[in-house]
Amino acid sequence: MDAITLNNLAIGQKATIITVGGEGILRRRFLDMGLTPKTKVMVRKRAPLGDPIEIFLRGYELTLRLDDAKKITVQPEEA
Repeated sequence: MDAITLNNLAIGQKATIITVGGEGILRRRFLDMGLTPKTKVMVRKRAPLGDPIEIFLRGYELTLRLDDAKKITVQPEEA
């Protein structure tokens, strides 16, 4: 499977982070929250209107806006 951005994962789908985008403070914040390359993530929920999404990583849930999720490239796991 080809790499996609985090916002394109379906509910329950798992993936591995490849790259973390963003610039300056935003990128630093992503890294501080545990969104680092080679980290496994799974989409848990989506808000009724689709934004934000809740992901599960490193044993905790994290909620991200879709604009932020678009900056994170992931490799989906094979089903």
